[in-house]
Amino acid sequence: MSEANEFRAEVAAWLEDNCPEGARGPGQIATGSSKVTLEPDVALWLERMAEKGWTVPTWPTEYGGGGLSAEQAKILYSEMSKINARSPLMGMGTSMIGPTLLEYGTEDQKQRHIPKIARGEVQWCQGYSEPNAGSDLASLKTRAVDNGDHYVINGQKIWTSGAATADWMFILVRTDPDAPKHDGISFMLLTMDQPGVTTKPIRLISGSSPFCETFLDDAIAQKNDLVGELNKGWTVGKRLLQFERSGIGGLTGGASIADPARVLVKVAKKYIGENDGLIADTALRDKVLDLNMTRKALNYTAQRVNEESKAGTPGAATSIFKLVGATLQRDGADLKRDLMGFRGLGAHEEVGFTADELRATEEFLHLRTTTIYGGSSEIQANIIAKRVLGLPD
Repeated sequence: MSEANEFRAEVAAWLEDNCPEGARGPGQIATGSSKVTLEPDVALWLERMAEKGWTVPTWPTEYGGGGLSAEQAKILYSEMSKINARSPLMGMGTSMIGPTLLEYGTEDQKQRHIPKIARGEVQWCQGYSEPNAGSDLASLKTRAVDNGDHYVINGQKIWTSGAATADWMFILVRTDPDAPKHDGISFMLLTMDQPGVTTKPIRLISGSSPFCETFLDDAIAQKNDLVGELNKGWTVGKRLLQFERSGIGGLTGGASIADPARVLVKVAKKYIGENDGLIADTALRDKVLDLNMTRKALNYTAQRVNEESKAGTPGAATSIFKLVGATLQRDGADLKRDLMGFRGLGAHEEVGFTADELRATEEFLHLRTTTIYGGSSEIQANIIAKRVLGLPD
């Protein structure tokens, strides 16, 4: 038996013995928030995976990671998918600030923050966008003023995902108002549990409120939570966005409890019907086939890029994956709703829609945002043109 096959067998056996039934299939996933109560099986699953380091399998073991190679992590995710095991932990801690601290953080910052992220003991949120600084993020006005052993922060952030339940925020602030707008910006960390931080959830059309307005009134960030150099935070902030976009675009290869290609085929056969095992409607069958083939092409391209990359997550090229991946997520939700007909427009359980049908409506509404957050599709196209293709302005 090859080394890879031996590892696969060990992983499969461990997962079967240790993944609780209540952590399989759709359901709650831990975010690390101290403000959210976990279901017993979800809490147990997080504890067991964190003990193995498999909440962040490729991170160094000295910070609570699993120390696995990319190939081993791929095997882990594959075996998790086979038993419908949910990810034990998700959020900006594992996908955004954790990788950024591993690259830019001091040893003190790594020791203080990364093990807590790996164990699911903290939830992070992102303090980037402002009412007048969204796509043009470098126009941000939130100020941080040096006050001895800490910085005093005043300003407002908006579209702050998860701020209402987050424990910590990573934030871009202006520390030199006289510098050119891309300079004079610093990247800091601050706790949300302090008098100077107020959050106000924004209710969305989907019915959920994941986004918040965040008000900072003499909020405090400690000096040892300045990441990177003072006034050089734009570089750190851009790198973090590349980690975010790699996740949206499928470069990180995280675990998924469902194969979206199979889901579409299953939905089509249920609501459209089938002939000899094929989707009955030829035109809709072609639409499903086309979308699923594009998904598979993106997946194989992501695997190739990951294998070829010598420095981990690539740079500006992540915008290609974000653009294509976000578009596929949106188009997949649109097609799923179309396949379900009026059953894919459900809004109320009491009028006869099933949980899956209600979820399809929520997905249709929510996944449209993937082409906006993390940098809109238009922004990604500009980055690709300038930074990848080298086209003139």
